[in-house]
Amino acid sequence: MLRATEKVSDLIFSPGRPPQVEVYGQLIAVQGPGLRMLTADDTRRIASDLIGDNKQAISMLREQGSCDISFGLPGLARFRVNVFIQRGSCAVVMRVIPTTIPEFAALGLPPHLGEIANLRDGIVLVTGARGSGKSSTLAALLDRINEKQTCHIITIEDPIEFLHNHKQSTIHQRELHSDTPNFALALRAALRQAPKVILVGELRDRETMEMVLEAAETGHLVLSSLNAPNATKTLERIMAAFPPPEQSLLRGRLAKTLRYIISQQLLPRKNGGRVVVLEVFRNTPRTVQYLDCEDPSGGTLLEAVKNGASEGMLHFDQEIEKLVRAGVVDQEVGLTYATDLQQLQRTLSQ
Repeated sequence: MLRATEKVSDLIFSPGRPPQVEVYGQLIAVQGPGLRMLTADDTRRIASDLIGDNKQAISMLREQGSCDISFGLPGLARFRVNVFIQRGSCAVVMRVIPTTIPEFAALGLPPHLGEIANLRDGIVLVTGARGSGKSSTLAALLDRINEKQTCHIITIEDPIEFLHNHKQSTIHQRELHSDTPNFALALRAALRQAPKVILVGELRDRETMEMVLEAAETGHLVLSSLNAPNATKTLERIMAAFPPPEQSLLRGRLAKTLRYIISQQLLPRKNGGRVVVLEVFRNTPRTVQYLDCEDPSGGTLLEAVKNGASEGMLHFDQEIEKLVRAGVVDQEVGLTYATDLQQLQRTLSQ
């Protein structure tokens, strides 16, 4: 299946379908000797082989209807695997994780984001929809820190995706369920394990967010991800996790600790493949007031991003405009992904 075509991102096993691979967002049935329509028994056996004797995963599958695990083929590939129950049978989705950590240039990340490796403390968030490449961006940022800093790094992941070797830093990777029961407990323990840098795979709940804030406030650099489309929505999601009486104080805490929000989307290229589009919010002395204000619309924050190019900020629609004018992306596609459709239409018509 991995050799069926280039750029395979996922392997999918579903009853009533042949094995499929996802390439640039499109599902392709894999043809080959011995490959046929899968039955419920087939997918159950595949799930069982992948889970093995992982009792925690077995328990989660029975109680919650799905489980996340990691799986590796030595020398070939690693996978982030989700097994789930649908209509009484098992289905399996395996996200392909490259065996090497991607470089900044290969991911389309601007070189100035390498400055993150020099941060002493604070919070760096990578946001976007599922499948937009957040894990790859986090891995590249962490690898840059690993190369540049002599420090202790702890990651808390569900599951572990990219495998990091010790470089200038000493790095320990902990996996949910096999190494620790949840993010919040692992974070609380990490504060006693003398790390300088902590990577939390995803901010999923208020308790984890609270622990991340505490870690940043006590001198740690924390990297994490969140499923949100842009900087404004990222802050809205964080604020919504806390009760209204705490939100004013929360804004002040974020103003002091938040360093970057890197949001990303993958757009279809005109000639095939996909291209990353980034929005980058960087906290500067000028933008602290925008984080700390009570404006629920996020308008002032959006203006800061639009007008912050000289400070290393990027805005989605401005980056989409560049790609359309360069002929990399069709105008219709670019407009589909715009955050302000009418404004981008007016800009492109000029």
